[in-house]
Amino acid sequence: MTRSITIALIVFLLVQGTKVSGQEFNCLVNVTSQKVEGTDKRVFESLQNAMYEFINNRKWSNYNIKTEEKLEATILLTVNERLGSDEFRGNLNVVLRRPVFNSAYNSVLLNYVDKGFQFRYIEYQPLDYSDGTFTSNLTSVLAYYAYVFLGYYFDSFSPYGGGPFFEKAQEVVTSAQNAPEAGWKAYEGEKNRYWLVSNLLNPAYSGLRDFSYNYHRLGLDQMYEKVDAGRTSITESLTSVQKVYNARPGLFSLQLLFDAKRDEIINIYGDERVPPMEKNSVVNMMKEMDPANGSKYASIVGTK
Repeated sequence: MTRSITIALIVFLLVQGTKVSGQEFNCLVNVTSQKVEGTDKRVFESLQNAMYEFINNRKWSNYNIKTEEKLEATILLTVNERLGSDEFRGNLNVVLRRPVFNSAYNSVLLNYVDKGFQFRYIEYQPLDYSDGTFTSNLTSVLAYYAYVFLGYYFDSFSPYGGGPFFEKAQEVVTSAQNAPEAGWKAYEGEKNRYWLVSNLLNPAYSGLRDFSYNYHRLGLDQMYEKVDAGRTSITESLTSVQKVYNARPGLFSLQLLFDAKRDEIINIYGDERVPPMEKNSVVNMMKEMDPANGSKYASIVGTK
């Protein structure tokens, strides 16, 4: 199937709401444990297999996703400590990519490290999960990111198309409010699982979701045939982000957006064919919103 038909089918499913079967993810899962000494490594091999099957073999939506259309994602778990016989702590790096129309390029939608992730797991233990129920921190965190992945992905193909999945992620957060592990509660800080999905569902920050559709569907997907028009949509999409930044500069979801898109934006506007005025406009905008990386954006126009 050609990529144009593939994307057209995804958009059709988003609009029509077709309800059929088929797993959604092609997710690479890797568990590393070099920092954990004197431990039988078989438990981590078992954990890696269990996580892989949990994400890739479970049905997460009512949409039919064909093999060539599955969401490309990566989940990297670095186990840093063994707290008990079946209790561990580490960092979970979650990455989601999206295909770009008529190209072999995949655009990063999310690249986030969930630090201090604490969980329990027994070798060969099956991972059970039911929506609305907190069974374990491991399965709830994995389910949460599966729904967040779907939300980001569908938002990039249809305006607010990911809403139902962000709402499912919020349900996972709600069911985990009595969990002893960190990351689920509002008072623990403004950069955790609670605030990520809360930001995404807050109408005050809807510009972030407007950005996703305009940047990807109207921008990147159009650049194969209409480079200038596609890039104009990308530039306009950044103004939606700027409005959110002006209202709430330190917003967690804003930082995640910059982390995912920074290098890509630099590559797009670093092209020598981009008019100088447009380059300068984007550089000034990005330096204001992402000041810690201002020198990187300045490279677009060859300044420091």
